[in-house]
Amino acid sequence: MIRVLVTGGTFDKEYNELNGTLFFKDTHVPEMLRLGRSRVEVQVETLMMMDSLDLQDADRARIAEACRTAGETRLVVTHGTDTMVETARVLATAANDTLAAKTIVLTGAMVPYAFGSSDGLFNLGSALSFVQVLPAGVYVAMNGRCFNWDAVTKDREAGIFKEVT
Repeated sequence: MIRVLVTGGTFDKEYNELNGTLFFKDTHVPEMLRLGRSRVEVQVETLMMMDSLDLQDADRARIAEACRTAGETRLVVTHGTDTMVETARVLATAANDTLAAKTIVLTGAMVPYAFGSSDGLFNLGSALSFVQVLPAGVYVAMNGRCFNWDAVTKDREAGIFKEVT
């Protein structure tokens, strides 16, 4: 069983056609799993629906605590791309044996799923695959690639995540 922890981010944003704003309603993860015909056994838990730029230390602590207390050892965290690496750092550096024994993969989207041309469905599928085969640790899965949490950055100009050395 894999636990999917939802935190919001572009992944789950909706578009208000009347005023042109983005907002949060409900997570798209169950629909994405259905459309992707996923047969992986998952438990989806919505922790929050926030833009990652609005996340504070207390929010990251809440994500870390949810990872610690989850009965599963394989976790996918959907997250906004702007501060995904920062949250990954918090998870990786948490001094806790239970957390260190888990495989945690953070993923997100550059374009909201609701737009139809989103990378979110692909990224979610990739994250679910990576979390099943990687050893314990914290990773970021974007653009079909998986990175160690401390060897990745978001390239805002190119609109991708890339490895850093």
